[in-house]
Amino acid sequence: MADTTHLLRGVAPIGPAALCMGVFDGVHLGHRALVAATRRAGDERGASAVALLFDPPPLEVIRPGHRIPRLAPVGENLRRLREAGADVATALDFTPEVRDMPPDAFLAALAPTIELRALVMTPESAFGRARAGTPELVRGHASEAGFDLVLLEPLTGDDAGPASSTRARERLAAGDVAGASAILGRPPYLAGTVVRGDARGRELGYPTANLAFDYLPALPALGIYAGRATAPGTRPGHPALVSVGVRPTFKDAAPVLVEVHLLDFDGDLYDLRLEVEVVARIRDEFRFASVESLVVQMHDDESQARAILEP
Repeated sequence: MADTTHLLRGVAPIGPAALCMGVFDGVHLGHRALVAATRRAGDERGASAVALLFDPPPLEVIRPGHRIPRLAPVGENLRRLREAGADVATALDFTPEVRDMPPDAFLAALAPTIELRALVMTPESAFGRARAGTPELVRGHASEAGFDLVLLEPLTGDDAGPASSTRARERLAAGDVAGASAILGRPPYLAGTVVRGDARGRELGYPTANLAFDYLPALPALGIYAGRATAPGTRPGHPALVSVGVRPTFKDAAPVLVEVHLLDFDGDLYDLRLEVEVVARIRDEFRFASVESLVVQMHDDESQARAILEP
């Protein structure tokens, strides 16, 4: 069995800390409120604010073979946690051994790195074996263990539902970019490496960057979107058209591709990492009767994207 006595091996000792924990996928508005509360709790106790991200998500370990699409890769989520106010944001390798640890053993295994002064939770938070580490259990022995429980009510979204990564993914999968953005507090995000395709877009006058992902991305519904793209050597937030689809005009069956056309850009993006914000949905994907009618529609898509993205 793997050694779980020091879960954050390789992380320098942090000292006194206020701590929040979770998957933090997308770092939505609720996550940011949790980090802000952790920041306040740390300041009140002369302690650092620490956000501990579980990777992979516990559900993938509890249900082997189950994979959850991500609103952002781990590195981006850690960056956003720091941006939200965490002094330290670090990932914990969530293994079957970690899954099976009782809550008190889990907290004890953090002790070589973190001197816990406050644990910030919501009423729905839980950790440890069988999710036994609820706020009720923590409250019962927090003072004896030398830390405070700080309970934060969950943030509600624009329709009074909870701000959650699951709801953001559902909105995005339905093509509701505005709804997903309202939960996330920013446009949905994709990041991939530009790989070579069949150059069909270039033939049509709309060269595209085809994205390959090193994580399982939460994709918008099939369709055409206005977005902003950033790559090394390009200006940040370059206006773009984003296609998520199977190209039905050319193929009867094909894998879903994410293709990005940067407006007013002529350069080589191959092998570069392209970050994309999906700003607004323009239309569904559908089959065209001819290539000519497709090109006419692409011109219209471009005009709509420019209107949406104009400052």
